[in-house]
Amino acid sequence: MNIPTNLKYAPSHEWLRVEGEEAFIGITDYAQSQLGDIVFVDIDCDGETLVKEETFASIEAVKTVADVVMPVGGTVLEVNPDVRDVSDIINKDPYGDGWLIKIKISNPAELNGLLDATAYQALLH
Repeated sequence: MNIPTNLKYAPSHEWLRVEGEEAFIGITDYAQSQLGDIVFVDIDCDGETLVKEETFASIEAVKTVADVVMPVGGTVLEVNPDVRDVSDIINKDPYGDGWLIKIKISNPAELNGLLDATAYQALLH
């Protein structure tokens, strides 16, 4: 299982790559492997300000549908257009090209509640 050490993780299996006051958000390698083949991603939150744990996307796989929630609050700066057009990019590259949204973080203190790679690894076992 791929768990990069430079990311923060939510117990609900989202990752966050912080870049200053902004962050990219996606689902973890574990999450995409549990979903199976992803066939559709529904994200319609560009420009919205969302709070921590608010649902911002729905991912449809062959066998199930899963909601994706905000690991921290923030304003959505960009939605990755590639995941709409080529949904299985999340299966192939969940930490790279398969990111979902880019946000401006509302409250940096919320980052303290996220897991590092070691804690996320422990959560999975």
